Amino acid sequence: MICAGSGGVGKTTTAAAIAAGLAAGGKRVAVVTIDPARRLADALGLEQLTNQPELVDGERFSAAGLKIEGELWAMTLDSQRTFDELIETLSPDAQTRDQILGNRIYQQLSGAVAGSQEFTAIAKLYELERSGRFDAIVLDTPPSRNALDFLDAPDRLTGFFDGRALKLLLAPTGFAARALGVGTGAILGVLKRITGAELLEDLSVFFQALGGLIDGFRERAEAVRALLADPATTFLVITSPQRDSAEEAIFFAGKLRSAQMDFGALIINRVHFVGNENEPAPALATVAGQLSGEFDEPLAAKLLSSYSEALALAERDAATIERLIEETGEPEPVIVPELAGDVHDVEGLVAIHDRLFATA
Repeated sequence: MICAGSGGVGKTTTAAAIAAGLAAGGKRVAVVTIDPARRLADALGLEQLTNQPELVDGERFSAAGLKIEGELWAMTLDSQRTFDELIETLSPDAQTRDQILGNRIYQQLSGAVAGSQEFTAIAKLYELERSGRFDAIVLDTPPSRNALDFLDAPDRLTGFFDGRALKLLLAPTGFAARALGVGTGAILGVLKRITGAELLEDLSVFFQALGGLIDGFRERAEAVRALLADPATTFLVITSPQRDSAEEAIFFAGKLRSAQMDFGALIINRVHFVGNENEPAPALATVAGQLSGEFDEPLAAKLLSSYSEALALAERDAATIERLIEETGEPEPVIVPELAGDVHDVEGLVAIHDRLFATA
């Protein structure tokens, strides 16, 4: 399950609550979070979250009213470490591995080569899925300004390795050398004078070593793309009633459908309600009449103003929900109301779980 959406909509806590719910149902679940903040680790009772899954003590959830029948494992994505592990896996031998990992060009450029957090997130998803250790994996995707970044990550990595500039660098005796009418030695001599011998040597070692891994990277990108399109993979689009977040959710849901990927659910977090969410709120005039008989005029006016603001916020959220339903084609989104405080503990995660897994 891939939790997607813009930043600040509660993806990390929602992913953790979903994973806890699946673990409560008896499954062995791994949740991969992107947010490196300590508060989620603290909430789960772990000293820290690392780039490898850590078992969460189920007793913490039992004390909050949720019994974990299976196992809940959690980790936070370390993009650099994940890409380093991919280099280690694809390297044909220890010498090639060490040449790349110890190369300062690689250390500076690996973030860009990895296609940022998006590619490393699904590379970790692929690794966990292939391990066979878990019944379910819940991935919290990186916040992004562009919803396509995540879906395009495999193509961007493949594009990097198929790019003309990289091919020229990997084959300095080919077209570029012939076009200049000089040999490789002459080219290296010129570049040494311009860039310095040490930097050029690092570049040469990096690209020569990387050349032997290109087919492996291309195959991995294809496998990752296939995993995203697999019927067993579903996308959960998470949003809030805020306009920008809602627009991002609408856009992403459309792209999922056009890419023929599974759109599993629309989750709308932090929705404001006045009174009981299942009943219409009292009209402003009705409340004004009730307040005038109970409080002096200045206090009644302040209370009425606060109620009016809350009513306007709830009406705005209701209108946004209607638009989300219409534009995404999801008739029954999961609604999670605004909680009294920020989710920073197990009780908060259980409160979100109760809404996500409600039967009615």
